[in-house]
Amino acid sequence: MNVTQERNQHSNEFGDLLISHLEALGIDYVFGVPGGAIEPLVNALARSERRGGPRSVVCRHETGAAFMAAGYHSLSGRLGVCYATTGPGATNLVTGVASAYASNTPLLVISAQTALNTFGRSALQESSCTGTNTLAIFESITRYNSLVSHPDQFERKLVAAILAAWGSPRGPVHLSVPSDVMKHLVRGERHYPGLPQLLLRRDAIDRQTLDTLVNLLIESRHPVFVVGDDATAAAPAISELATRLDIPLVTTPQGKGLVAPCNPLYRGVIGFAGHTTAVETLRDPKVDLVVVIGSSLGEWASNGWDTQAILNEQLVHIASQDNHFYDSPMAKQHVRGDIELIFRDILCRLDSADCPRYSKKPLEQRATPGRAEYPFALDESNACSDDKLPLLPQRLMTELPRLLPADTHYFADSGNSLAWAVHYLHPRHQPTQAAGQGGKLFHGSFEFASMGWAIACSVGAALALGGRTPVVCLTGDGSYLMSSQEITVAIQQQLPVIYVILNDAGYGMVKHGQRLTAAEPVGFDLPRIDYAAIARAMGVEGHIIRSISDLVALDMEHICQRPGPTLLDVRIDPEAQPPIGLRTRVLKGEQ
Repeated sequence: MNVTQERNQHSNEFGDLLISHLEALGIDYVFGVPGGAIEPLVNALARSERRGGPRSVVCRHETGAAFMAAGYHSLSGRLGVCYATTGPGATNLVTGVASAYASNTPLLVISAQTALNTFGRSALQESSCTGTNTLAIFESITRYNSLVSHPDQFERKLVAAILAAWGSPRGPVHLSVPSDVMKHLVRGERHYPGLPQLLLRRDAIDRQTLDTLVNLLIESRHPVFVVGDDATAAAPAISELATRLDIPLVTTPQGKGLVAPCNPLYRGVIGFAGHTTAVETLRDPKVDLVVVIGSSLGEWASNGWDTQAILNEQLVHIASQDNHFYDSPMAKQHVRGDIELIFRDILCRLDSADCPRYSKKPLEQRATPGRAEYPFALDESNACSDDKLPLLPQRLMTELPRLLPADTHYFADSGNSLAWAVHYLHPRHQPTQAAGQGGKLFHGSFEFASMGWAIACSVGAALALGGRTPVVCLTGDGSYLMSSQEITVAIQQQLPVIYVILNDAGYGMVKHGQRLTAAEPVGFDLPRIDYAAIARAMGVEGHIIRSISDLVALDMEHICQRPGPTLLDVRIDPEAQPPIGLRTRVLKGEQ
């Protein structure tokens, strides 16, 4: 039987219908772990791969599958898709799906159930409403959650789920499908060929609200822009407007990387592991307008719910997702809509408005490539050039962007590695590309702060980039011990992911957090492990890094181009205190 005959024979099965929809949406990869109950979908993915369609990437743990799907979305702009079998396969997805829910990441999650006629009969791995009810488990961490109990329901529920994933707010959606429904033939081809058009961005801007916003910008004397991660596509327009109006720029931790670090208007990161200059800029008594763009205002982005810097009557909040407004009822104005269109519209309006501060000359590049100093202050700036041993994390984070290509993407894991990276690691180039095309170079697990997130997420991101651009995973030894198995997916897929392990033989954030909050010093020790040796045993190129000279001596061009991952076991100074003061103040109730 040839491939065409095989496709025709199976084209009306559940899995083939699902894949035809994914293919119409431009999705290349589906992440998961196979199992008996999910086998019909895995079989359809095998048929799809043979004809060059979407294919399965087999992960080592279902949580890793959800993280990889999130990483794929972050750099492709497409829906992330993951699957798991029934019972423990589905429950293993929970942390990854919850992380996507907290960060408004659109994922399609498919889990299996045992056959309908086995519900309530204690079938192996039964997770129906009469067993370990996985549908109920997913209810609070998804935007849409449904059991497909009949073949004729599937396509309608699939379309509803995909639309909900891209709704407001965005997030993961879940379909639970019994194995006998998966095997059932469905009627005809796709009934909803217009789905891709339904997902296209629409101009949903309230013109009267925009008139008010433009007037506020014209009338204000000392405004500040605060840029969050949902402003990725709008970042070039935001920077252009800031330049024309000479408005200082601050980013949230989530929005880090959307403003070039050498931009003279940039004042650094506000919030978790942020910069003093950012706080001082926002708290300046002269500031009369704070415009927060594309960010929810939770603990880390609002500087611990800082009423002096952000959450006050000077706030204007611009967002594309309704839930971003939940924490800003005090704002003088809320603007909802497509952020890029909003800022393009503002630029057009100001071009024809009477605003003496607005420069109508063509935008010039004000950033100075290669400048020695940033226009914002770093804590312990001397540590960034200190070659002492053990190696200082500040020095490591400062050096990495100098050694790696300018278009390198960085994924930082929860823990001290995230804190060090937010404060000290600054990618070298100004993002100019739109969301979904690699415009944002720095990524972290901020909202749910899942350990091990970056280890798997960087694999999905590397697949989205087609292995053409290096991806760096910044992780601690604690996180790596939790999820290190996913590096073998990078081996199998031959992806140039560079794993940088900050090895301090401990749960560093726990240790330093205990010290800063005067808690009992307990539960943070880990054994000293040679992670480079473990990597080499798996066929990964592994190096122990004890000093900056060890790092500089590496052949980075070879590492970035080799078809497979590289692991750097970096022995950092375990006594270096990370910039986690905001977090510890919140824990002590001092915010």
